[in-house]
Amino acid sequence: MNQASIVNYLTIDVEDYYQVSAFEEVVTPSMWDSMPSRVERNTQILLDMLDAFKTRATFFVVGWIAERHPNLVRSIIDRGHEIGCHSYLHRRVYTLTPAEFRDDTKKAKDILENICEQVVLGYRAPSYSITSNSLWALDILAALGFKYDSSVFPICHDIYGIPGAPRFSYVLPGCDIVELPISTARFLGRNIPVAGGGYFRLFPYWITRFFLRKINREDKRPFVFYLHPWEVDPGQPRFSQASPFSRFRHYNNLNKTAGRFRQLLQDFSFGAIPHDGGMEFSSVV
Repeated sequence: MNQASIVNYLTIDVEDYYQVSAFEEVVTPSMWDSMPSRVERNTQILLDMLDAFKTRATFFVVGWIAERHPNLVRSIIDRGHEIGCHSYLHRRVYTLTPAEFRDDTKKAKDILENICEQVVLGYRAPSYSITSNSLWALDILAALGFKYDSSVFPICHDIYGIPGAPRFSYVLPGCDIVELPISTARFLGRNIPVAGGGYFRLFPYWITRFFLRKINREDKRPFVFYLHPWEVDPGQPRFSQASPFSRFRHYNNLNKTAGRFRQLLQDFSFGAIPHDGGMEFSSVV
C-alpha cells in the first residue's frame, strides 16, 4: 500500500473546555451547568472545516454533553460523521471501580444511541486512561456491545500510557474487542506522540507532518489523529486557579490550531474509524 492510498482516521473528542482533566480540581461536575458552554460553537467550526474538505470523522461525544445538546449530536450525524462514546462524566477510568465505570459508560452509550437511533460501536476513555492498571475496562466495553476502543496511548506520560503496547490495531487475548491505539512515530528507538491534541499545538506543524508521513510511508499504516473542539477556541474563559503546567498544557498555541488543522486536512486523506476498528490493517497479539 502506498502513502497516497492510505486513508487515516480522524477523531474528535467532544467535550467542553471546563471538562478536561487538567482542570478537574478547579471545576467539578457539580459546577458544569453553571459554566458558559462553548462546545456547540466550537464543534460547528470543526464541522464546517470538514465539510469544506469533504472529510468524514468519528466524534467521541461525552454523554453529559449529548444529554444537554442533542441537536449537536444530530448535526454531527446529519453531516455524515460517526458517533462514538467518550464516557458520561469524563472521569479517568483508573479512578473508578469497575462497577462505576460500567454505569458511567452504559449511561453515556444509552443517551447517544437514543439520540442517534443507531448502535454506538466505538469508545474512547477520558484522557486515554485505559492503562495497565485499568485493562479490566476492555472486558466491560465488550460486554456493553462496543466493537472497538481507541484509548491506549503507547507512550510514557504522567497520567496515561502503556509504553509497551502495540502501535497499531490489535485484539487482546480473551477480549472480544479491537484496540485502535493513538498513533505514535518511531524515532531513536522510542515512540513519539505526534498525532493530535496538545502535541499538535506544541510541535511546529512541519514536525507533525514529517512524522505522520513517516507512519504512512514506513509503517504503511493509517494513523489515528485526534482533536478537541475547545482547541480551536483561543477566546475561551481562562482558569487562573489551575497550576501553571496545567494552564500551559491547555492554552498553549490555541490561536494556531485552526490554521494547522486546515493544513492537515489538505496534506492528508482522512475518514472515520471503520466499524471493525480498522482491523483490515491490524496485527493481532
